[in-house]
Amino acid sequence: MTDPAAEARVLVINSGSSSLKFQLLDPETGTVDASGIVERIGLERGVASLTAGQQESSFEGDVPDHGQAMTIVQSLFTDVGLSFADDRIRAVGHRVVQGGARYSSPVLIDEQVRWDIHDLGKLAPLHNYAAVDGIDGAKALLPDVPHIAVFDTAFFTALPEAAANYALNREVAREYRVRRYGAHGTSHQYISRTVSDRLAAEGRDVSSLRQIVMHLGNGASASAVLGEQAVETSMGLTPLEGLVMGTRTGDIDPTIYLHLHRRAGLDAPEIDDILNKRSGMIGMCGMSDFRDITAAVEDGDEAAILAMDVYVHRLRKYLGSYTFVLGGLDVLTFTAGIGENVPMVRERVLTGLEDLGIELDLEANAVRSKEARVISTPASKTLVMVVPTNEELSIAQQAAEVARERRDGDVPRGAEDARGADCVRGTEGTRGED
Repeated sequence: MTDPAAEARVLVINSGSSSLKFQLLDPETGTVDASGIVERIGLERGVASLTAGQQESSFEGDVPDHGQAMTIVQSLFTDVGLSFADDRIRAVGHRVVQGGARYSSPVLIDEQVRWDIHDLGKLAPLHNYAAVDGIDGAKALLPDVPHIAVFDTAFFTALPEAAANYALNREVAREYRVRRYGAHGTSHQYISRTVSDRLAAEGRDVSSLRQIVMHLGNGASASAVLGEQAVETSMGLTPLEGLVMGTRTGDIDPTIYLHLHRRAGLDAPEIDDILNKRSGMIGMCGMSDFRDITAAVEDGDEAAILAMDVYVHRLRKYLGSYTFVLGGLDVLTFTAGIGENVPMVRERVLTGLEDLGIELDLEANAVRSKEARVISTPASKTLVMVVPTNEELSIAQQAAEVARERRDGDVPRGAEDARGADCVRGTEGTRGED
């Protein structure tokens, strides 16, 4: 007889402001049974698609809200012979962008947790409110399955105080909960642990391993990890801080807000739109897809060359500063769409660092693969790797663990311990998208 636990699946839900991504997978093996997306939620005409092995299903029509989006997902599953009633779905893991300082681990979603996620929407309005809608829609269809929130900020809740705090007026910072929350934490945690596990399996002591992870996608972030603990991250109160990104400025003099308001007559929403949606690579060269950017660089396009130079310069600044924060560097890992697939970026970041113990293997760097791989030379003191990220698998694994603890009677304490803590005030206009 087959062990039911061996067939258990987790449904992972990632609700955005106008989209809902989903994936049904085995948290033990990483096998994906089905995946898809519902797009244009709340807009005039929505679309949805699902892939399950060789089978596909699609939808086009009205998708007024995330509740209806979940109903459409259920219908797509039925089209390919999968059912939400299937008892193999043992848990639903919800990606939640902002968990504030209160949630340092995944938690079972009850009414208090739901309220907290909504309250923290003041820090991430484009994502947390959508996450609540996705939670409500999924719970309506799967009321008897445990729903678990996995927070993108959780990995960074234990940053050292020197890294977590801004040099802002103390009372103002406390009153409005202004601190570095970070983002992409699920990816940074997954990558750093994957690297540690690989090196540990080779017999290396990883208890004080010094790692830097570069998560380079349309949104980009860096982290410094000592052992299993994140000690720095580039994103801050919102995902605007840090590296140059597809459409975001990254680090910028904050008085530019005032300058644009006073000199250009722009209001806060207009400036917010410029810094978050019309800057970064697309603002500098008119492109955000690095396939187009690298081709333009090779063709001698001056705007693309400058944009690439600015992008790489910022990466090198963070690489250098985080190496000093860690007191040295054992492993540097590139991940996410650009980090995994654009050799030009990796080569430009690492060229000329041989005296600092980083020696890139150009042939290895040029290889395209979906597998984790080493791209430094054997002589390099710092190991340089490319490791594909898998946030869905990480969410599924964390959700499965919480569901197991619930079944065993060991309910995670995250929600109960956090109740009544750090309610956010007066930050309704703060962006938190990614």
